[in-house]
Amino acid sequence: MRDSLRMPNSSSYLSMLVLPKALDLNSCRYESFEDTLARANAWIYSSQVSGIPIEFMNVQSEALLTKISGETASATVNSGSLSDLSNVTNATLYGFEDYHGVDIGVVKAARLWYSSIAEEMPLEIPLEEGDTRLGFAISRTEEGFIFISSVVDNDKDNEAPSTRSGLRDLFNQAREASKLLVISRVSNEKVLPWMISSSGAIRCFDTISLSQKLSLHRLAVRPIQLHLLMWEKPSGPVERIIRSPKLPPQSELPQVPWNLIESIEPRVDVDEDYVGDLSFRIDDLSVGTSWV
Repeated sequence: MRDSLRMPNSSSYLSMLVLPKALDLNSCRYESFEDTLARANAWIYSSQVSGIPIEFMNVQSEALLTKISGETASATVNSGSLSDLSNVTNATLYGFEDYHGVDIGVVKAARLWYSSIAEEMPLEIPLEEGDTRLGFAISRTEEGFIFISSVVDNDKDNEAPSTRSGLRDLFNQAREASKLLVISRVSNEKVLPWMISSSGAIRCFDTISLSQKLSLHRLAVRPIQLHLLMWEKPSGPVERIIRSPKLPPQSELPQVPWNLIESIEPRVDVDEDYVGDLSFRIDDLSVGTSWV
């Protein structure tokens, strides 16, 4: 089944989890599920306007369990009668008491499914001894996507890896199509945004640590395997520059952990998140350009 994939280590289904926005500092009240859907729609629309080559697929509700107490518990735990079902349908936070007497909260979030317009495309950047730079810069959009923001042009005497791999040509084609050249995976690890918290903060990857990871590949003279979100099917010479990944054993590369804005947790702490003034924001990290 793995061999039947059109592009190895790629996916036609991408998603974003949108939590309901808290309406007070105590996280006792949340916006309605319809408002959460509106925020999910605003995120994907804003991404498309920014030039991200994605399209909407589907949206669904997703229940997340969390422990609640105090005012949150008293305001949300219901008696469990049939008359409460209509309220549960529209509520984004409701609770119940388990047989141990512990108050459990259920947060109703929205799971937004989307895909690249023309799927993901793998691109290998070969490296050679003496390469002092990769020849491109990465930045991040307000929606949390990491993209190629600039590529060197004046390297005729000493071609940069970005030129040899064809990345510069793809960058110019994306610019002509008014699209951003978005990185979806690095060494088969996904680097797309994955959640919008109840405060409006977007959980995504940091460009600084990603630049460090790419620089380590250059220092070790190991090829870099990227996956890019495409806006159209590649044709002509671009197809010939796509190579099968030949990654070294993980033990041969220096390890630098991803510097995430916030690590993914198996549960949602609705009491610890604070109320934000904006629909979307990125937590206290620079969104400037990082050259590699």
